[in-house]
This record gives sequence, C-alpha cells and structure tokens, in this order.
Amino acid sequence: MKSLMLFLGFLFFGTAAFAQSDLAERVVLETNHGTIVIELDRENAPITVDSFLENVDAGTYEGSLFHRVMPNFMIQGGGFMPEMKPIESDKSVTNEADNGLENLRGTVAMARRADPHSASIQFFINVVDNVALNHTSKTPQGWGYAVFGRVVEGMDVADAISKVARGRVGAFGDVPDEPVVIESAKRVAPRSATAGEE
Repeated sequence: MKSLMLFLGFLFFGTAAFAQSDLAERVVLETNHGTIVIELDRENAPITVDSFLENVDAGTYEGSLFHRVMPNFMIQGGGFMPEMKPIESDKSVTNEADNGLENLRGTVAMARRADPHSASIQFFINVVDNVALNHTSKTPQGWGYAVFGRVVEGMDVADAISKVARGRVGAFGDVPDEPVVIESAKRVAPRSATAGEE
C-alpha cells in the first residue's frame, strides 16, 4: 500500500509540472530561416517576461535581426534593424538572473551591458550550455544573465542560424553576412487553451 501511495504521489506531482508547462505563455518568432517557439517562465522571471511581452505586443521585434551569431555559444537579436540600424529604447530591466534558472542549451536570456541591470530589449538563445553566464553572486562580476524562457520548437532553426557565415560590420563582430530577420514575433495561446480544438 505504501509503495502504491508513493507511486500515485509521483504521478500527481509529475502531472502538475506538465500542466504548468501547458499553461505557460508562448511567443512565436517567424524568421527567414524558419520558426522558433519560445515558452516563457513567468513564475521565475515575471519582470523580464512582462518586459519581453511588451516588446512583442508593441511590434518592437518585427523586422529586426539576429545580429550576432556564434556557433557553440548563442544567437543574439532584438536590438537592430537591417543595415545595423539600432532600435531605440529607454528600458532598463531589473536583472532576475538570481531566479535559479541556468543558461542551458535552448534557454532564452536577456542581453545586457556591463551594468547588471542594463538589459533593455535584446535577448539571446543559448545553443550550448553556457554555465559562465549563470548568476553566482550579486556583484557586477557575478550577476549573470537572466533566463526567462526556453525554446520548445525550432531549436534546429536556432542551431542553423548560429552557423551562418558571419563577419564584421563597422564596430560589430559576428554579424551574419546575409541578414537573419525576425519577420514577426507574436503571442500564441498556451497549449491547454487550444486543447480539443478542431
């Protein structure tokens, strides 16, 4: 009987975790290399998720570039339009890198400058485990980069983007030779909201 109760308890908690994933908000990035679906983690990164969705809803990412791509590292986007024209933003997002989420392959995190709380609109997708980017302490050197979601579809697209030919454009390095464009970025309903629809 005890073994049966433990088994049923495992099933219960396993189902709860799966249901939570089904209820998570998602954003679809349509790029000229294919589709990437990002599942957002509001529970662990509420400030960052709110900011990212504000950008999505405002159309900030429409037509923007993945402007920095590095195989065996990450692809970074959301801050520039074609011809490396910067997207202006006065945002400053509180760094939530101390939320326990790690910069593992497939996770999505906020890019920033040296100031730990200088993230604005740029984000990146880790194409490998990047443990050096994780939070270790609340110091300028240890704050890390805030993970706020993960790729649930289209990781092959992110991998392919990371491997495109790249070079230098003015002061910017690792810029794709041919623009990698985020043609659209839109919210989609959680999977549970569409379950059973024909």
